Amino acid sequence: MKILAFAASSSKNSINKALVSYAANVFASRIQQGVEVEILDLNDYEMPIYSIDRENESGVPELAKQFKAKISQADALLISFAEHNGHYAAAFKNIFDWASRLEGKVYQNKPAVIFSTSPGGHGAANVMQAAVASAPHFDMDLKASLSVASFYDNFDMDSQTISNPDIEQQIEAVLRALL
Repeated sequence: MKILAFAASSSKNSINKALVSYAANVFASRIQQGVEVEILDLNDYEMPIYSIDRENESGVPELAKQFKAKISQADALLISFAEHNGHYAAAFKNIFDWASRLEGKVYQNKPAVIFSTSPGGHGAANVMQAAVASAPHFDMDLKASLSVASFYDNFDMDSQTISNPDIEQQIEAVLRALL
């Protein structure tokens, strides 16, 4: 089984990347040993801002094709959504917009567990709500979702582990939905 994991954020110090990396490690070490995990960095897929004019002039960038190919090569997805002003991060939205212009749905009916987190008590719930609502429209086989509030109160940045046992159990539970 191959898991593709990424944070829908371009921040070098993304708490969503820390969360999804932790979740991928938990899946590979506790849920299904021997699974192959690939963690993408959205910074490797930086493209011009999507517009129909750019698409008509130049076509879809090769990086969008590569991003979509990574999804097609995976057996399952782990994504953690960053929330910027109540919505998707611009970097993710741009990659998603370009990838959506290619034949087929972006998530290609891959089973997925999605996360969101924020430093505050809301846990990026707005972007989570949008991601859950749009999942079937873009062909995601959404198995489970989890929003983690107050990230820095529940995650030890030094050890890159969840410090709250209740949240750790919740993460394991949603990851089991991929089996």
